[in-house]
Amino acid sequence: MGEMTLPDSSAADPLPSWNGGRAKATLLDFVARVTDQSGADFVPPADRVATFDNDGTLWCEYPMQVQVFFLVDRVKALREADPSIAERQPFKALLEHDAATLHSLGKQGLLELFAATHAGVTEDEFGEIAHDWLATAKHPKLGTLLSENVFRPQVELLKFLRSNGFRTFIVTGGGLEFVRAVSEQRYGVMREQVVGSNDKLAFEIVDGKTQVKKLGELNSFDDREAKPANIALHIGRRPILAFGNSDGDLAMLRYALGGEGPRLALLLHHDDAEREFAYDREFHLSPLAEALDKADEYGIVLTSMKRDWAEVF
Repeated sequence: MGEMTLPDSSAADPLPSWNGGRAKATLLDFVARVTDQSGADFVPPADRVATFDNDGTLWCEYPMQVQVFFLVDRVKALREADPSIAERQPFKALLEHDAATLHSLGKQGLLELFAATHAGVTEDEFGEIAHDWLATAKHPKLGTLLSENVFRPQVELLKFLRSNGFRTFIVTGGGLEFVRAVSEQRYGVMREQVVGSNDKLAFEIVDGKTQVKKLGELNSFDDREAKPANIALHIGRRPILAFGNSDGDLAMLRYALGGEGPRLALLLHHDDAEREFAYDREFHLSPLAEALDKADEYGIVLTSMKRDWAEVF
């Protein structure tokens, strides 16, 4: 999988897949101000940290997050070794695509299940499993590879920010190792610049070889208030720009806005049923309600997929 190829963008329009409007104008103005050494809003490169959610912000998450599809296939593989798993919940719900039961588990419940199904797998083995699966798994409605359903405007934005001295981080509720399997190829974000939910791990030496093994238990669920805490823990700098798409990202967006100096937080609204999907409050795995209602009050720039993006994928 190679990084998405983008057209050469001129200095006049470094974000060609973005339509003219408030969101694009605000982004261009913000980057111009923080990189102008003679201006009052100049920010040294060391402090130019930008954090992006992944599911629903950088790639398609509907009708289920990519990692949930991966979990379903993982359970199918486990069923080969133990057929009785098909009659036990929540495995039964996964295999039958029982959306109501899956939503009742919540995103954290699914991640806990995800961790349990990978007990005993080493980090290296997991990376290979995830990489191979992402190379072939397709979206049930779009018909394209799940790993290819990345948002072109966001890839442009990530590249534009990096060209202006920003360091771009992914801060996601998704699994850390799972997102690392795709972050460099699809987004140009280095593996070490991914912060995500993670499993408990153990170092061991087997037959003289060192390895790190998954213990089958969720260690940290990187969502909502945990996102700012994990940014502080793993990045060590408050971002000056943050981009999300759900209430799970709201704490990160407010954290970015709460610092001194120039700040920018953006919220993607999935309102384009023709080119992608239209959803917000009713998507129980990752709803958008409070952040949508209070975007103006909090100073968050609402970005409409339908209005602000000339292209989606």
